[in-house]
Amino acid sequence: MGFIERLLARRSNKARLAYGLRLLEDGEAVDGVAEIAAVARAGVPEAQFRLGRAYLEGVGATRDLVEGARWMRRASEARWLEAQLILANLYLAGLPDAVETDDFGLSDVSRATTRKPDYVKAAHWAREAAEAGSTDAQALYGYVLSTGPEGVRDIEAGLGWYRRAAENNSPQAHLGLGLAGMQTAGTPDELAEVIGHLRKAAEAGLGSALYLMGVFSERGSGVSQNLEAAAVYMEKAAEQNIRSAQARFGLMLIAGQGVKKNLARGETWLRRAALAGDIEAAALLGDMYARGGELPPNYLEAANWYHMAAAAGHAAAARALGLLHLTGAGVPRDQEEAARWFRIASESGDQSSSADLGNLILSGVGTQDDRLAMRARYEQAALNGDLVAAFNFGVCLAEGVGAERNDREAATWMRKAAEGVVNAQYWYGRMLLEGRGGVTDPVEGREWLRKAAEAGMVDAEVAYAQVLLEGRGGSSDHAAAAQMFERAAKRQNVHSMFALGAILGGGHNVPEDRTTAYEWFRKAAERGHPTAQLMMGRYLAFGLAGRSNIAEARRWYRKAEAQGVVQASAELSRLANLSNAYSATHDNAAEKDPAERSSEATPAEADAASSSPARVLG
Repeated sequence: MGFIERLLARRSNKARLAYGLRLLEDGEAVDGVAEIAAVARAGVPEAQFRLGRAYLEGVGATRDLVEGARWMRRASEARWLEAQLILANLYLAGLPDAVETDDFGLSDVSRATTRKPDYVKAAHWAREAAEAGSTDAQALYGYVLSTGPEGVRDIEAGLGWYRRAAENNSPQAHLGLGLAGMQTAGTPDELAEVIGHLRKAAEAGLGSALYLMGVFSERGSGVSQNLEAAAVYMEKAAEQNIRSAQARFGLMLIAGQGVKKNLARGETWLRRAALAGDIEAAALLGDMYARGGELPPNYLEAANWYHMAAAAGHAAAARALGLLHLTGAGVPRDQEEAARWFRIASESGDQSSSADLGNLILSGVGTQDDRLAMRARYEQAALNGDLVAAFNFGVCLAEGVGAERNDREAATWMRKAAEGVVNAQYWYGRMLLEGRGGVTDPVEGREWLRKAAEAGMVDAEVAYAQVLLEGRGGSSDHAAAAQMFERAAKRQNVHSMFALGAILGGGHNVPEDRTTAYEWFRKAAERGHPTAQLMMGRYLAFGLAGRSNIAEARRWYRKAEAQGVVQASAELSRLANLSNAYSATHDNAAEKDPAERSSEATPAEADAASSSPARVLG
């Protein structure tokens, strides 16, 4: 613009403001803001508003929240409607204290660090603009009154302002009425009214309304269930950075629910939600990568997401991270670190983590303070009637955790816990059988083991099978014992695999079945059971299950010998002298057949070389 135009523009504040605005439109922002600033300093409300926006948006001036808010305050005090609405929003978001001073041009970033919402001032300026007829301000004032703190909150008045704004088709007001109605809707008609408001807000493109319409459409609440429509709503909301929608849409893509299945896109949306702060999405990503499935497992990635969620207070993620540290999957194997995360999860109310932490502490991990704290926590909860805590406190007493061992007290707490805790039934049954706690009662002990076994506890199945086999606390029942061992064996209990082989191999009150016995011995032997390895050697050396294989027999004997089974050494020596033992003639009829002598085993034979869960408390 030429010199004459600049000169003419400065004849009045109105002309100078118009000149400054033209400069802004022509892309000469710095010069335009300079002209507007001169008019603002002269007290013209519109110029003050325009200058405030320039500072807030960083157009023609350095972005400056404090300076922008100061000019908005000046314009608001002069009743400039748009300034009042913006200032109300700024106070709602939080403004530094420096805004309240009039040191224009002296803004200091260091004074702009503290930002707390000021609902009183937000309500004041929203009301000023609302009463002047601003629809947006009416919706904002309704929001402040409906959701503000005590002293500001007036829900009925807030609803009234929402309704005034909604009459002028304010999307924000419809959203506010929908949200308020969700809290009170008790009839189909009231719910339909809520849906109506939310639909109008969603049609205007408000992200929160789109998400809620997606939720209602997915659940079929207030509207017909429509997964395809739900997916459309969720995607639109997700694109507006509504993190709950991002997480939900991600899960819908992964499951192929209402939308074509797409694991890669689903993972991307879950990732976006997690990075935006959705800790549930972070935990879900951890689960996806830890469990594998259609995506390959990646424990390092899982650990990263679990850590993000756990650090933000997600109890299940903290436990999952502890389990990774316990096994060394994706992170260094570290029992102390595992205990730390179990402790965090436990303090957040995760009972499984309390048990995990207790097991680690019982194994010697942690400090004496940890043991004392654990014992005290369990004792207090037990006294308050928590049966799980009563069981855990009983374990502390039985194992001497945090204090001297006290079997009598342990038995008392185990008896209480046994009324509702399967593990306590198992422990109490074992204590009665062993006479720990001052009372020996095999009959009652057997009954408690039966209850725990029927509830599906593997260790109890093994222990109950053993008492059935031995006839402790009642008559022996080898057939029932075999059935119980088989239940545990099918759940990968190695001792039960061996025991079942021993029962079926002969010498017990069940039909002999060496072929099946061989298979159970093989399964146990392959899992490292030393006595099962000995029996594999015998079965293969003498062809007890129908075939012999000296080389394989020798291999299994050596495995058993390496684990300290003395009989395996003797069998290896015999193989050296009897290369064809099974086909040898029986010259001495009085001598028992070596094959017959070697075919029989008892479940108890494993005791010297195998640690059975049924024989170890805990």
